[in-house]
Amino acid sequence: QVQPVESGGGLVQAGGSLRLSCTASGRTFSWNPMGWFRQAPGKEREFVAAITWSGGRILYADSVKGRFTISRDNAKNTVFLQMNNLKPEDTAVYYCAATTRVITTRIHEYDYWGQGTQVTVSS
Repeated sequence: QVQPVESGGGLVQAGGSLRLSCTASGRTFSWNPMGWFRQAPGKEREFVAAITWSGGRILYADSVKGRFTISRDNAKNTVFLQMNNLKPEDTAVYYCAATTRVITTRIHEYDYWGQGTQVTVSS
């Protein structure tokens, strides 16, 4: 089954950092724009960041600009999300996704989704 696989989540204190990774299982996503999304308890899933296959274009949600950095290593078929200065409101399940379309912030335009990794930020 074609599916991205996330890792790197955990529990961290406010102000701390985590680095999430996303690798592909079953196929390469080296040519696809990739995105990170998150879903907090009781809330809808929301866009966090996205990157084109070349890394030439990157999009961020306003809530994470200046704190989160998305990057990718196509040779390793891996996408990263470096999260710095974490806040309790960043607590959520973080999902990696791939789209067969152009880079986008729209959830419904992503075709392949991982199972998610939990990020918990304590105050």
